[in-house]
Order: sequence, then C-alpha cells, then structure tokens
Amino acid sequence: MSIWSLVPPLSTASRVPRRALVRIALSASILAWLSLATARAGEPAAPAFRVVVHPDHRTSSITQELLANLFLKKVGRWDSGARAQPVDQLPSSAVRQQFSQSVLKRSVAAVRSYWQQRIFSGRGVPPPALDSDQAVISYVQKEKGAVGYVSPSAKLDGVKVLALK
Repeated sequence: MSIWSLVPPLSTASRVPRRALVRIALSASILAWLSLATARAGEPAAPAFRVVVHPDHRTSSITQELLANLFLKKVGRWDSGARAQPVDQLPSSAVRQQFSQSVLKRSVAAVRSYWQQRIFSGRGVPPPALDSDQAVISYVQKEKGAVGYVSPSAKLDGVKVLALK
C-alpha cells in the first residue's frame, strides 16, 4: 500500500493551473533575488536607529541590556556614577517603534503600559518624549548624562554615537 493511495484524488476544479504555479514560482524567485540584491554580502544590515550621548561620555559602546535598563529606569546611573537621563521620541515615530522592538523587546503600547503601572504605583515617570531627531540631539548636547536615539539619517553634530554590543 502506497501513501498516495490514502490521499483522495483532486477534482479537476480544485487543481491549480500550471500557469498559476509558474507565476507563483517566478514571483518567489524575483522576491528572493531582490532581497539578496539589496543586502550587502558579509555586511550587517544598516541600523534602524543610532544611540547618542553627550560628546564627553567616556565609553564608545553600550550593551542592549544596559540601554534597555536605562530607558526603563531600572538603572539610574552610568558606570561613572553620573545620573542617566534617557530621552525618548514620540510614540508615533518610526524610530521609537524600532527602538522599542529592538532594545526594549516590547511594543510601544507595552512600554506605555509599563510606565502607567510604574506611575500608578509611585515608582517613577517615563523619560521625556521629544518630537524630532534634532530635539533629541539638542537635549543630549546640553545634558551630560543624557542618552537618546535618532534615525540613521539624522545629522549627528555635537553628539557621540554609541555602538550597540
């Protein structure tokens, strides 16, 4: 007994025409080719955001875990002892959504819920949310303990970019 004898025969109406199968295969091939053509071989994908700090900040990199803890205010000080001052972007911004998913491992709505619980229990307030990359950069330039994130296309004059580990 063959396994194929257990499968009921397809009716003529339910069979996919050969042309449709060819179109599907061709479309899949084109999509695969386009995704390979846009990715650079051996290079990591461009970041969806850049982490910025005051130019006097001592380190040049930060772990995602520490960055998340700073933005969720589970850690309030840098390794140097300076008070950390995280600054967010507006919840509607694409860079905030990317940052929340990549670093905080939560959606923007989940982060908002986190802060509502913290506020209600009297355990803290969220970082200020500024309305643009330039506003974040200006804030970070003025505050020595500040840390923020901006879109990759932002003009990064007067701030230091931290590499994510």
